Amino acid sequence: MTKRGKKRAIKVRKVNWVLCLIMSVVFGSLGVDRYLMGKIGTGILKLVTFGGLGIWWLVDVILIATKYEYKGVKWVD
Repeated sequence: MTKRGKKRAIKVRKVNWVLCLIMSVVFGSLGVDRYLMGKIGTGILKLVTFGGLGIWWLVDVILIATKYEYKGVKWVD
């Protein structure tokens, strides 16, 4: 028997870009920006590592500021 490839529909979450950017700058090391984007697992990981000791926090601030196209996230103004 062969498995048929089924594509899963990815739910797109609309996220306010300005709010997410502010939350990322202020509370990014706690993973709040990831929670807003619906990425709970990486938000918890970011919380326990204190934003990857600041490196992950900085990278996320830059990515959010440039409106990086995260999978399942649509930026709205």
